[in-house]
Formats: sequence, C-alpha cells, structure tokens
Amino acid sequence: PMLESGARRLKRSIIIDINSIKFCSDEDIEKYKKIKYLKDYILDKEKEIKNYNIEQNTNLESTLSSINGRKLTNIGTFRAYIINYLKNNSNIRKDMPIVVKQQQATHQGLPLEIYTFINNIDFTEFESIQSDIFDHIFAVINEFDLEVYQAPTGKFAIKYKES
Repeated sequence: PMLESGARRLKRSIIIDINSIKFCSDEDIEKYKKIKYLKDYILDKEKEIKNYNIEQNTNLESTLSSINGRKLTNIGTFRAYIINYLKNNSNIRKDMPIVVKQQQATHQGLPLEIYTFINNIDFTEFESIQSDIFDHIFAVINEFDLEVYQAPTGKFAIKYKES
C-alpha cells in the first residue's frame, strides 16, 4: 500500500501535562487571532460560543461562566493549530486523513496523537520531515501555555535543593 499510495504514515503522540490545560483568557484569544493558522478558527469559534452562551442564557459575568457556558481551551486551540499547520505543510498528503486527536489520559498525561501521511516514501526523507514537524510542534507548544510531560530527572532535584 505504501508504494501504491506514494505516502508514508506518520502516527506519533506527544504527552501533554494535564495540569497545563486551561480555558483561554481574552488575552490568549487576541494573541491567537494573530497566528496565521488560527485566525479563521478563532473567529468562527468566537461566534459559535457567543451564540451558544446567548441561547443558554449564560451569565458571563459570573465566576462560574467557564463551567456553565462554553469557552475555548488551550488544548483545543492547539489541536486546531496543528491541523491547520499540517494542512499547509507541502510534505503532507491533503487527499489522505489529517487527524489530531486526544487519546485516553494516563498517569503521565494526555496523549495528543498526530495521524497523517507524508508524501515521501524514502525512509530517510520521511524521518527528516517527521522530525521537522515535531521540532515545530515542540517549539510552539509554549505559546499555548501547554507543557509536554517529562518524567522528573535529577536536574529538578538539584534545582530544588539550591532554592
């Protein structure tokens, strides 16, 4: 199938620290509107959420508005960013699935799986393209106030001891 399709499957997860998942603030939303791959998504979601909250008669002044109404989350916005980033990546097959999904949470965190197809079957090229994609994802994740899970190392113990 790989030779016939001319594509190699990319299926890899990154594990998000669940403690870093949050609702987006107004400042976050304004920042995300300036990101090329998110502008349209944010504008559409703002309308959808506003309409929902009006229909549900949600008191947006209440401290419980995030619970009683709808709001954007940083993880959902990050997923939308990755999808749009992949759709605009010339190395990705647009006629094949482009999926970014949450998997079952574990004691390590929330696996976010990227499932798509790269338009190059050469193993070395595929690995290079895959690495470039994940280099980008790891580099931009902090813009969404998300953290990747990483098992504690001795480095943290030394830092803590010095404090």
